[in-house]
Amino acid sequence: MITTGPPPPPPPSFRHVGRMSDERGTFEHADHTIPRRVHGYCTDDMARVLVVTSREPEPDPLVVGLARTALRFLAEAQDGVGASRNRMDVRGRWLDGHGTDDCWGRSLWAFGTAAARNPDHEVRKAALAHFERGTEQRSPWPRAMAFAALGAAEVAAARPGHIRARGLLAAAADVIGACGSDPSWPWPEPRLTYANAVLPDAMIAIGAALGRERVRDDGLTLLTWLLDHETADGHLSVTPVGGQGPGDPRPAFDQQPIEVAALADACVRASRLTRSDMWPTDDPLELIDPRTFLAGVDRAVAWFLGDNDGHAVMWDPETGGGYDGLRADGPNLNQGTESTLALISTLQHARDLAPVAL
Repeated sequence: MITTGPPPPPPPSFRHVGRMSDERGTFEHADHTIPRRVHGYCTDDMARVLVVTSREPEPDPLVVGLARTALRFLAEAQDGVGASRNRMDVRGRWLDGHGTDDCWGRSLWAFGTAAARNPDHEVRKAALAHFERGTEQRSPWPRAMAFAALGAAEVAAARPGHIRARGLLAAAADVIGACGSDPSWPWPEPRLTYANAVLPDAMIAIGAALGRERVRDDGLTLLTWLLDHETADGHLSVTPVGGQGPGDPRPAFDQQPIEVAALADACVRASRLTRSDMWPTDDPLELIDPRTFLAGVDRAVAWFLGDNDGHAVMWDPETGGGYDGLRADGPNLNQGTESTLALISTLQHARDLAPVAL
């Protein structure tokens, strides 16, 4: 008798992102598949667009165009000393001032990723200039610094002596902090909130780039704990939009695709580190099995395909769009940009890790 496993995940598709976009940018929200133009655009989403388009090794014209539009949007959002604003209306008018909140951090993540990975030389060159301008700023917020650190790690990997990237990584380590002392809740915050895995992801990246073993090991410890905490009965049961603290009932809803995508990002980084020559054989954490993190990526992909608390498929095969959240009564069928980009990001990892076998 021949048995087969689950079907392979679909390839990432940018069709819905293209439909959600115009010459200015990608609209933030959708009514099912139709862009809600009245809500305009945001830097947070345009940064995500630049990240995922820059990860495509052989981009088609749609992806090339999306990357260039995102880069232009993020450059316009940035002021002369590196701070960023976040919201633009449908007429192209900015609705807020410059600052160093998450939009600043995500912009640096995007600029750094594009500078290191985008196949287009002109995009890489412009993105590096805007990344360097952004490093003139620092944020007091751990997640903003964590997002910025992900971009700095990309630049440092491509340009190991880049002083601004290394300085930003060191500053981010100080703001993010370390593991808590309670082994049952080692998280550095009293509650899990949003995109939680970006904190250990950044810690692992910082530790690897700067040779700071304590930061790296704290990141691996936190990611291992988070992956276990957000797994139930073999599938992901992620933190809901309202956050989660010790003892809160589970499962909880609305679960957001961004949480799943952030977990996949961090697990990919951890699996690559613990499979690489950089992983010391005499390290006290050497018993961490890379397969733990590869399994985390598999669970993230499976969450979108229906292996979740609601047994609900979280994407639309006809459009390539991702659904906006998992509720107790099923998926929110609106296909917003954040959710679709979370789907694309996770499917990119599934594609890129397909040859890995341990």
